[in-house]
Amino acid sequence: MTALLVGLLRLQHSRSSASGKQLLGLSSLNNDILSQSCRNYRAILCTELTKPLITRNLPSPSLQPHEVRVGVHYCGVNFADILACKGLYQEKHCLPFTPGMEFSGMVMETGAKVSTVQEGDRVIGVTGTSAMAEECVTDQKMLWPIPEGVSYEEAAALPVSYGTAILALEHRARTQPGETVLVTAAAGATGLAAIDVAANVLKAKVIAAAGNDHKCNLALQKGAAHSVNYTQGSLKEEVKKLTDNRGVNVVLEAVGGDIFKEALHSLAWEGRIVVVGFAGGAIPSVPANLLLLKNVSALGVFWGRYREEDFPVFSSSLSSALWYCQERRIQPHVGAVFNLEEVNEAFSRVTQRKSTGKVVISIK
Repeated sequence: MTALLVGLLRLQHSRSSASGKQLLGLSSLNNDILSQSCRNYRAILCTELTKPLITRNLPSPSLQPHEVRVGVHYCGVNFADILACKGLYQEKHCLPFTPGMEFSGMVMETGAKVSTVQEGDRVIGVTGTSAMAEECVTDQKMLWPIPEGVSYEEAAALPVSYGTAILALEHRARTQPGETVLVTAAAGATGLAAIDVAANVLKAKVIAAAGNDHKCNLALQKGAAHSVNYTQGSLKEEVKKLTDNRGVNVVLEAVGGDIFKEALHSLAWEGRIVVVGFAGGAIPSVPANLLLLKNVSALGVFWGRYREEDFPVFSSSLSSALWYCQERRIQPHVGAVFNLEEVNEAFSRVTQRKSTGKVVISIK
């Protein structure tokens, strides 16, 4: 940008004898270039691990030929964002960085070789960082069009939670209609997404497990057939009662620790347990003898890894989520909306486990 500006200034100097109209036109071009290079946008910054996040104005970067600049309307808050800002996530980021893995917004500008979207398109996007800002620059292949009838707020709640739920239940567990699915951390973003997909798309029977009665009731409202408050008794024993001692076919497990072990014991013959996280903080070990005795399978889903390892599957999970939402087969639950400057309050809502469904940040 600087070299281009210098070149234009030299050209202006060499044509000092040109007409006033020509000089005025070149001066306007210089002003346009300066204006573009000095444009700023607000963004959240993690400048020090474990410390509160701050809001700062950052200069808008120029676009590479395959990149797209999106004006962000909403971005989702994920537990992974919080871990990243504590230095505990599996993917480490150099300080300072802007957190945020998913967003919805409108295309502002496209690079010279972009062919999949155009200015004015409504899109959702996935990125390792940088979504918690007024602008986000990303590769064109990491954007998906928002269908008509799906709001920006709904769309921002889809990528991580519903992408994980769809991959876990459809791709990994191969859940069949009529099977019984146990969902732990059932009132969280991924938990409610899993209930939504299992009950309303896959036509499975869902048992929701959560840590208090309010969360259990919300899970029932979202499509679960039964609920279990696992702070008031044994999850394994309650599942036995609800299934006439048969157990469940699939578990989507997001808590870890003792809840994982209880859920593993709750599996039926040839059942599948899919690990998607450890909200309780304790990473459990798997007693292999249980896998052998019931011929059960222990599986894992790290949704973001599919972006590098199997992009068609990754992309399909997002396309499916958008399609299901447009068809009203699923309805994302947004539990709380915060402004950009309230990002620390949004993080606290999630870490204190006070949130239900998806927490999103609105960027006005």
